[in-house]
Amino acid sequence: MAAAPVPPIAPPAPEAAPLSQGARIINTFIAPSKTFTDLGAHAKWSSWIAPWLIASVIGILFAYAVGEKVTFAKAADNVMQTRPKQYDRIQAMKPDERDQTMQSIEKQTKSGAYAFPVVDIIILLVVATALFASFTFILNAKVSFKLVLAIVAYAGLPGAIKFLLATITLFAGMNPDNLNIQNPLATNLGILFNAADNPVLYTAASFIDIFAIWTLVLTAIGFTRVSKAKLGPSLVIVFVWYLAFMGIFVGLAAAFS
Repeated sequence: MAAAPVPPIAPPAPEAAPLSQGARIINTFIAPSKTFTDLGAHAKWSSWIAPWLIASVIGILFAYAVGEKVTFAKAADNVMQTRPKQYDRIQAMKPDERDQTMQSIEKQTKSGAYAFPVVDIIILLVVATALFASFTFILNAKVSFKLVLAIVAYAGLPGAIKFLLATITLFAGMNPDNLNIQNPLATNLGILFNAADNPVLYTAASFIDIFAIWTLVLTAIGFTRVSKAKLGPSLVIVFVWYLAFMGIFVGLAAAFS
């Protein structure tokens, strides 16, 4: 009896090509699951660089806009007015000492604004480390640190949009008296409080921000697309860490205001 013919073995489906950096960035806003799924399959140690570069360029452009349209002297004065105790102490100084102190604060404000790219790298590393540890040990998510770093970098892109809008607002003629360089756009509940009269409430409310919440949700989605983590627990971990960071800044506001 003739043996039955063996059916041909179908060749394995070709692996999908990785998205381009541009496609990843665009999809972060319109189809985030595509971006994070692609990162899960193709993340490299350099995957975080593209979103960081975008945020850095916008951050430097914002700093330039502050210097040209507001001046860092005015920006520094506006910030100090949100810290009434410190501001009153400075105003009570002798004129020479007061001028020297404000000049020093102005330089620090300018340096901090233009140092955004370096500061952003530090923030990315701190946040990625916290989330990597949490998702690894709490949810047993099988993720690499390079992947977590990429997730955090792409999820942070809404913050770049916020500062881009703030930059446009400055060039459009924002009143310099209204600029708080630390919170340049009215996209959070900080607008409900006077920063000078209620610095602690203002700081806490400023964290309830549309763009921040957008970033937190994107971060949670990222972890669900690259691991077996569920959206609910992912959101809890991300928001708990955010509340912890908020608590630090609220505490600083209480101590120095």
